[in-house]
Amino acid sequence: MSGAGEGAGPIRVLIADDQTLVRSAFAMLVESAKDMEVVGEAGTGREAIELARSARADLIVMDIRMPDLDGIEATRLIAADAALAAVKVLVLTTYDTDENIVSALRAGAAGFLVKDTRPAELLDAIRTVAAGEALLSPGPTARLIERVLRSPAVPAVPPVGGPGCLSGREREVLTLVARGLNNTEIGEVLGLSPLTAKTHVSRIMGKLGVRDRAQLVIVAYESGLVRVGGEGG
Repeated sequence: MSGAGEGAGPIRVLIADDQTLVRSAFAMLVESAKDMEVVGEAGTGREAIELARSARADLIVMDIRMPDLDGIEATRLIAADAALAAVKVLVLTTYDTDENIVSALRAGAAGFLVKDTRPAELLDAIRTVAAGEALLSPGPTARLIERVLRSPAVPAVPPVGGPGCLSGREREVLTLVARGLNNTEIGEVLGLSPLTAKTHVSRIMGKLGVRDRAQLVIVAYESGLVRVGGEGG
């Protein structure tokens, strides 16, 4: 699997959407960026999984509603496949109130954006997710997570341990991650270097048994460590 990042060549992007015109538009946009290339287009979730392997994609821009296999199940299968462990998934949805978004994040998506996002913001989102950061549209995220987590129909993330297994500093870092801060911003708030903040985040993911920062956000809200309104528990 080719890596995305400085010195590693362009970000290899796969577009997965059941609408041909939408795929074409996204592909043209991505190809316009010098640091990205489109390595495939998929009309179903199953095609996205197959192309992720054969085209050696770094990142998939994934629609939720697709025939054959939807974006949520495709994301879950990608996250469970060791051969695709390095592939990031950025979910695009039509509505920011789509409750499937939380299911997608639980399945392993690194973040989501709504489809009316401006072109430059989509390209920045691809760069952010490819670099290993979570990307959650601000504003709707907290409301969405709060509402969906109240529904018993949605299974919880099965962390190895809850926030109780974290140190005080790690709980502070988790709270800031859940508020959407990146490593540099976390470092500024806590007086740490970005590298130290990143180390804390990695250690927290290991303790909680989650795949990425997006799932850390889910755990933080589920546990009550962070409440809607922005304050830590």
